[in-house]
Amino acid sequence: MDSNSDPCFGFAFNNVQFSDRLLRIEITNGGEITNVDSVQDRKRRRTDVNTSAVDGENEKVCNPPAPRVTELHISSPILAAQSPFFYKLFSNGMIESEQNHVTLRIEASEEAAVMELLKFMYTNSLSSVTDVPALFRVLMAADKFEVASCMKYCTRSLLNIPMTLPYASFILRLPWPLLVADSVKPLTNVAKHFLIMHFNDITKLPPEELTALPLVGIMTLLMSNDLMITCEDIVYEVVLKWAKANSSVLEERQGILNHLAPYIRFPYMTCHRLKKILTSDDFELSVAHKLVFEALFFKAESSLAHQAAIKADSHDRRFIERGYTCRPIKTVEFEVPHRQCIVYLDLTRKECNALYPSNRIYSQKFHLGGKEFLLSPCCNKDQQNRFHHFGLFLWSQEKGTSVSVTVDYEFSSRWKPTQEFAIRRKGKYKFTGVQSIGFRDVLGAPWASFIGEDSPYFINDLLHLRAELSIRL
Repeated sequence: MDSNSDPCFGFAFNNVQFSDRLLRIEITNGGEITNVDSVQDRKRRRTDVNTSAVDGENEKVCNPPAPRVTELHISSPILAAQSPFFYKLFSNGMIESEQNHVTLRIEASEEAAVMELLKFMYTNSLSSVTDVPALFRVLMAADKFEVASCMKYCTRSLLNIPMTLPYASFILRLPWPLLVADSVKPLTNVAKHFLIMHFNDITKLPPEELTALPLVGIMTLLMSNDLMITCEDIVYEVVLKWAKANSSVLEERQGILNHLAPYIRFPYMTCHRLKKILTSDDFELSVAHKLVFEALFFKAESSLAHQAAIKADSHDRRFIERGYTCRPIKTVEFEVPHRQCIVYLDLTRKECNALYPSNRIYSQKFHLGGKEFLLSPCCNKDQQNRFHHFGLFLWSQEKGTSVSVTVDYEFSSRWKPTQEFAIRRKGKYKFTGVQSIGFRDVLGAPWASFIGEDSPYFINDLLHLRAELSIRL
């Protein structure tokens, strides 16, 4: 119902000449009230309603505070036209619908909002409600009494207020049925969009801002595919801090994490972090095993199977890759006959094109021999500075450590038509700090041949790379 085009019946508000009923509003400050003839809301418990003709036989009051009473002359057709709640009240054939006197019980905290709501049902305006808290109170009253036109009016008014972090957080703390109501969704969407933009780089904001978010707020961030983060490990650490800040009880915290688990992309976390989950008390052991094994199974699948899984499970965000600043990898680790790590890195043709003429990207970190490593694909010119080539380097990232390891490494890529991995380069290097080793031309082909449509290196527009690292004593 559009309040801009609806007629105004302000002249009839609380006017006995244009009213057919008397609304008796009892305003209480609390107390347990039970009314067997109360009208029940289809979504949640509604305000108890009974007629003034009932002599108390149907009502039981336990230690009630003395209510204040306000009486208004009302027009049942006007209220019924605006609200299914009042329509059912006046037309359901129960005793309430046959009486000229109707009693409505509300809490004292609702009084101002309910009075404004009743005026709105006559005037289609809230001219005297200007501040944000009052608008929200009227919005909640309108939801309670099913006045959709007032909900839309409040939403439009609230959308005109500049969004801030406290404002967005307040919106997302609204009761869930109200939060997802059609008329409130535009406001909810703006608040969610603000949070995603504000927390786009979650590593550069005060931790207290994140931990102060409501549950719906943290869920909103987890559902975003565009967070500026290196890997999913960072997201998990944020969720863990949020859960610990909002619950000091282990069982409650585990319940919160269980609720948030479907929004965490476990398949894109590093194996190092997944192992930590298995030995922590973040989840119950059975839940941790399920999440980690499911993630490891996904990592073990081939790229074609990955695409099929993503297509089949597009509704499940766990299997959808975010826009990580570091490319996800798949790793397989061995301890015998010697410490060994096999790392798989897939790049799309678009990602490879973006490397030209002198850019590089970094993979997620992985561990071997007590050190952190990463792979770095790049585009650079050969030593004669003539032709561009696709390069691949292995970086050691462990700073301030005395650990040194000698690593045997092999770089491989899949190759048409066999689609099997073929070794492109290999070598040995002793890492003692932050260092890198690799090849400017790892594939042995100029850039144009590498990136061309008939390139043998791309299979379904994916470049499949493998790095096999070993530490031999």
